[in-house]
Amino acid sequence: MAELGRVKRILKRIYGDREGEALERIMPLIERFSVKKSDKEGYFSQEDVVLITYGDSLLGEGQVPLVTLHDFASTYLKDAISTVHFLPFFPWSSDDGFSVMDFFTINPELGSWEEVVAIGSDFQLMFDYVVNHFSSKGQWFENYLAGKEGHVDFAMEVDPATDLSQVTRPRALPLLSEYKKNDGSTVHLWTTFSADQIDFNFRSLDVLEKMIEVLLFYVQQGATILRLDAIAYLWKEIGTNCIHLNQTHDMVKLFRSILDLVAPDVIIITETNVPHQENISYFGDGKDEAQMVYNFTLPPLLFYSFLKEDTTVLTNWAKGLHLESASNTFFNFTASHDGIGVRPLEGILPPEEIDALAEVVKANGGQVSYKRNPDGSDSPYELNITYVDAILADPESTRAEKFLASQSIQYVLPGVPATYIHSLLGSRNWLEGVKQTGRARTVNREKLDAENLVSELKDPESFRARVFFPYIDLIKVRKEQQAFHPNAAFEILEIDPKVFAIKRYSQEQTIYALTNISSKDLGVSLSGEEVADQITDLITGERITTDSITLKPYQYMWLSTMDV
Repeated sequence: MAELGRVKRILKRIYGDREGEALERIMPLIERFSVKKSDKEGYFSQEDVVLITYGDSLLGEGQVPLVTLHDFASTYLKDAISTVHFLPFFPWSSDDGFSVMDFFTINPELGSWEEVVAIGSDFQLMFDYVVNHFSSKGQWFENYLAGKEGHVDFAMEVDPATDLSQVTRPRALPLLSEYKKNDGSTVHLWTTFSADQIDFNFRSLDVLEKMIEVLLFYVQQGATILRLDAIAYLWKEIGTNCIHLNQTHDMVKLFRSILDLVAPDVIIITETNVPHQENISYFGDGKDEAQMVYNFTLPPLLFYSFLKEDTTVLTNWAKGLHLESASNTFFNFTASHDGIGVRPLEGILPPEEIDALAEVVKANGGQVSYKRNPDGSDSPYELNITYVDAILADPESTRAEKFLASQSIQYVLPGVPATYIHSLLGSRNWLEGVKQTGRARTVNREKLDAENLVSELKDPESFRARVFFPYIDLIKVRKEQQAFHPNAAFEILEIDPKVFAIKRYSQEQTIYALTNISSKDLGVSLSGEEVADQITDLITGERITTDSITLKPYQYMWLSTMDV
């Protein structure tokens, strides 16, 4: 079989003469897990919409959080959301879940696999595959320190005198951390993100075997999308920048090839918060690596555009969006559990403009996280603020329209849209949480009382209600349009610097999506486009005369050539 031959070739490239042993390790795993196929035609459709959430984003009295989330989603999201992306819901020791102590168990404070499977009966499931590192508080690390068989080389030991100046650092923290083994010896281990997050040593066949088992176990539990967390840093070679190495790409190819054997409908998405061209390199040749990549440039560039009330840079960037094949697409988002990463703006905006964004964030109650550069300097890496507070740019403003306008843009771009639960719910900065944890990222990770949330949503004058219900309506409209298929053709239009305009079209339908990102009324025209005298706005249901379109401040129109 072709897929198995591909697995062998990849193993040969990565492990050389250990290829045979590596195959012997993983073949029993491949044979153990049954083939999983769906009736879905193709990987993606316009009906795919992802909700990003922690397992305990919502808390209810007398029930585990996963049940509370399921109840809320079943009541309010069933007709809008197709997929629930659970951020790590395993036992953890730090980083709100990303220091995983046990990769096979659900954190009992959240619930169990039974609750996850139940949610999977109503929604597709997306899991985090935390593939780069593991917790220093978990059993695997204890086994490593004790020198137990099967774990002796789980971590990457490095002489602290080694020159590591070329290594790309995502954090302004030491790259190596010191630990004492049970035999009394001292080791310095590679820790890309923190001293509690020990990088896996994928040179070890024990690591390879165990993490392939984790991968396939998640598929067995119902995952249809697997997010490869921090994948860019997976393989390390002293003397290189240790990011996006060929071996890392080969590991993604290996995961893809194994899934093609076991579960060909399961989608891989790579999480690489880096400049755009580096990011899309994980499409590979269009068929051999990730089916989806995060569109990391969108969140900071959209924020910048609304701040400037000018779409010029956003428009020019969007013109360059390109997919390698019909089996690839973008994962479009504006907010997540992390902040707004600004590394993707490198080469698009000058450093002083990025610094200016950081100052706006600080002025609006947020914080800025920094990365360490090879020359020893620090520069902004991430803006820690809710997207609502970033976009409003005015602490006194309570208008939902401006925020919704920003969200509408992600829903018209080519790709699959994903919305973080706190964006959907119109959450503001959780400053009290930052005080409690001392971590900047907590600002966008509030745990909401479900009863209070529902009460707020029932109040039509509340900010949450003014965001949530129009947002849900927007999603429902999008899901019905063939022209919004993730891979449907598109053309970026230049109508006005204050308007983001995109033409999406399929055989059945053409949609002109217009968004006024300014605080002024704008008169625009579709002159030069071959459209009828009248066209339907899918958002309002109104017929619009195409030669005199007026966009109110922060208004978005989806103008369809099909009668609705």
